[in-house]
Amino acid sequence: MRVILLVTLLFGAAPALAAEEPSGCDKFKWPIERERAMLTAPDRATLASGVELGTLPSTGLTLAMVAPADARLPTPPERAPKEGSFAGFVSVKAPPKAGLYSISLSSGGWVDVMQNGRFLKPKAHSGATDCDGIRKTMKFELSANPFVLQISGTRENSISIAILPTE
Repeated sequence: MRVILLVTLLFGAAPALAAEEPSGCDKFKWPIERERAMLTAPDRATLASGVELGTLPSTGLTLAMVAPADARLPTPPERAPKEGSFAGFVSVKAPPKAGLYSISLSSGGWVDVMQNGRFLKPKAHSGATDCDGIRKTMKFELSANPFVLQISGTRENSISIAILPTE
């Protein structure tokens, strides 16, 4: 009986937790002005999924997304994409130097960063709804080695991305 009550409480709380998600640009855990500016700038580079970059772009980029089955992601995402969602990836030969980098998205999606043959766990994460141009931002510790950024589970067939060294 206790198990049934616990399960009922957990499933009943899930919609309430989702409804309490922060709303508004002032709800991010750290300043997002640079990331938001890159995500909304008109000079964002538009890239096809699977492209390899020699270095990090100095501008934001818009990544074309495709159905997960067509994305040819190098590694299966840590979270399985939902039916009807989109996925894509970009490879970067190396960041300019090792350090902490923010990876920000214009809309919701699952982010996987792989480097040195393993998934990197974010050092920090922040997100909010109802902030024009940015939905989530994460911080990853990158070495000066090639890495792959995979995005999956998006609702749209393109997404803007900003990759910046933290200040």
